[in-house]
Amino acid sequence: MIKKFIYSSIAVLFFSCGIAKKIGVEPVLDSKLKAKQILKTHQKQKADFTTLQSRLKLELTEGNKSQTHTLTLRMERGNTIWVNAFLNMVRLKITPEKVQMYNKLDRTFFDGGYEIITDLLGITLNFSNLENVLLGDALFNPKTNTLKKELNQTSYVLTPKKVNELLQVLYFINPRSFKLEGQSVYQPLENQSLDINYQSFQDIDKQLFPKSITIKVLENQNETNLRLNLKSVILNQPLRFPFKMPSGYKQIDL
Repeated sequence: MIKKFIYSSIAVLFFSCGIAKKIGVEPVLDSKLKAKQILKTHQKQKADFTTLQSRLKLELTEGNKSQTHTLTLRMERGNTIWVNAFLNMVRLKITPEKVQMYNKLDRTFFDGGYEIITDLLGITLNFSNLENVLLGDALFNPKTNTLKKELNQTSYVLTPKKVNELLQVLYFINPRSFKLEGQSVYQPLENQSLDINYQSFQDIDKQLFPKSITIKVLENQNETNLRLNLKSVILNQPLRFPFKMPSGYKQIDL
């Protein structure tokens, strides 16, 4: 019991520092709400749509290097995540089965599994997990009876009841909207962490979608930061997800 308490306490303290707090908004926490009720209410906020298209501004910072791209994001719920850069210079297509991408700038390509996502974010994710990241939903689709509520002054914090020394997860849920303020994954043995912060949401057809997302990947002393800004979101329009792998390109080695 003592060991479990220590893990939970350290996790809450560690991750709370990485989750942005809403300035000027008084918390409306209901101390009587149980973890099961909080999670169920959060799950009811899941966006209901078939397709989504958005303009996506991506800022990537690694060490002293930074780059910014304006992209087109398309999604077919449960089936496809498709990203395209200006003049088709970079294209990415993710399905539940595989990840495909090519880069015309350096004539490279990737056609394989989710290991390229693992290499970027530091943890193993599947298609559903990636959808959840983009839509502001709980990363690992937890069951309602598997989480407990931790003490926090500004948001509902949920963490697994059963301590996993290999993978520690925290969900920070807004007490007003019940959408995520942030979610964090920490792998102590590998000294890796993934912090996903939802800075703002936007109302699209009476549903809440993330507007600004920041992602921080920390591996030992190496830090990678991603900032995603979604604009001009359109739902439930017929969309195409074209992808043709160019010939003569070099395979990306991980």
